[in-house]
Amino acid sequence: MENNIQGGVSRRKLLKASIALMAASGAFFSLPKTLKAQLPQGKLATMIDLTLCDGCVGKDIPACVSACKTAKNHTIPHPEEPIPVPYPTNIVEDWSKKQDISDRLTPYNRIFIQPITLTHSGKETTLYIPRRCMHCDNPACATLCPFAANTKDQTGAVVIDQDLCFGGAKCRSVCPWKIPQRQSGVGLYLKVAKNFMGNGVMYKCDLCIDLLNEGKTPSCIDSCPRKAMLIGERNEIYAEAQRRVKAMGGYIFGKEENGGTATLYVSPIPFNAIDAQIVGKPGIPQLLVGVERKMAKSDGLAGAILAAPLLGLLAGVFAGVSGRKKSPSVASEGEKGEE
Repeated sequence: MENNIQGGVSRRKLLKASIALMAASGAFFSLPKTLKAQLPQGKLATMIDLTLCDGCVGKDIPACVSACKTAKNHTIPHPEEPIPVPYPTNIVEDWSKKQDISDRLTPYNRIFIQPITLTHSGKETTLYIPRRCMHCDNPACATLCPFAANTKDQTGAVVIDQDLCFGGAKCRSVCPWKIPQRQSGVGLYLKVAKNFMGNGVMYKCDLCIDLLNEGKTPSCIDSCPRKAMLIGERNEIYAEAQRRVKAMGGYIFGKEENGGTATLYVSPIPFNAIDAQIVGKPGIPQLLVGVERKMAKSDGLAGAILAAPLLGLLAGVFAGVSGRKKSPSVASEGEKGEE
């Protein structure tokens, strides 16, 4: 994982240096905010106990979902109106007027509760499954982000920096669960080439990295009235998950999936049986029990391939800004919908 982190840092330095160079030459966008400060040492993990989560039955919105909205939604800028329609996809994903949605993943809903009713050992059971980013140990989303906006932090959290993200959605394409969600009309792409480059910013759970920076608990975990979610030192959380699984004669999910994750679920019912009841669709992913990480041997090559267009793009933008006057940008009208 160390190589993964170091690679991300070097790409971020490259991008920041290029942006600074363009700004100094009179480029037409401002520098992004200062990158996040170094986090405290130590790998963290989270555990979600499905015997404890009851979905906050009786509440309009589960406590963890409501807490996440309160903590995060105000950080998303208001999209430019009208939102530029990107060429050639003509796809716009605008959730800004649907912020009340709470039963699927969106930029404004980074965790949701997935209820599952099934019969196990002759007994009908309903489980409530909090779903959000798994924070994989070696995430392809971070490896493949050409602008180093998506990184694996030393705490274990996988974090998208909205000040660097162009919304190209490569992170969603390579995620087995298609977790990141795009909000069009916001972000750095508006100041570079808003009709031809990117399409907004990708958003997902970042384990409340700002709170982790302060040594505090993520909002969703802190708000859970039944303490169904825990966070702590990775080895201790893994040991606690194994202890609970043994005590309940149950099962664990997340330890092996996609090469291992910093999120573990424990359940008295096999996850294969749970997954069989889930109808996967956009924003509502299946569990994909046992899904393998297929890109482990190609990460280096993929990074090199993606680095070349990035360097060329930055060089081209710099040359264009230096050699000619800025032309007015005209946004075309088109179909707006989810990819």
